[in-house]
Amino acid sequence: MATTPPVPTFEERVALHAALAEPHRLAICDALALSDRSPSELAVLLNIATNLLAHHLLVLSEAGLIETVASDGDRRRRYVRLRDAARAVVAPSTLRPASVLFVCTQNSARSQFALALWRRTSTVPADSAGTHPADRVHAEARRTARRHGLDLSGAIPHAIDPASSPDLVVTVCDEANEELRDGVGTQRIHWSIPDPARTREPRSFELAWDAVASRVAMLTEAISA
Repeated sequence: MATTPPVPTFEERVALHAALAEPHRLAICDALALSDRSPSELAVLLNIATNLLAHHLLVLSEAGLIETVASDGDRRRRYVRLRDAARAVVAPSTLRPASVLFVCTQNSARSQFALALWRRTSTVPADSAGTHPADRVHAEARRTARRHGLDLSGAIPHAIDPASSPDLVVTVCDEANEELRDGVGTQRIHWSIPDPARTREPRSFELAWDAVASRVAMLTEAISA
């Protein structure tokens, strides 16, 4: 079950506002509102020199607004993502996709969570797929979804259809994101969510569910804004 983040102290709020008062740093947070990005992607997107970007990322990290995580795929690669403290102050871009495709490697947990949650909250057509689909949805993923009132008993993993042309592709897996870097989709969003099947523990699946649920909520809000 998702928990409510603690309310920041006065001193923490001062640090948050001080960090966001600089235009580049606010732009970085806005760029991370819907998608995790590598530092090199941020530098290109925002036209910021890498040494200046590194300074801004350090300030944002010390203020508790962002975190940098190693890729589950290419361990040399890093992704920058927002922390909960920043989500109330960012202004995500408005999107108008006609269709959405959620992708992970095996299409057996994270992308299935995303699709089920999406269909519960949005009328925009969506599907899910895997770059290397498993034979079946993970049993613990089905149990996790059931605890949250969603039924994955009829879900079947399948591969990405090369003939499909979704408006928006959302990768919920680092390996899939890196494999599809120049592939399918007119628009791309990435959520760096660890693979819960690596530990097979119920808590790992609950953490993955919570991470997907919060991202789906922000994305549906951006699309309906």
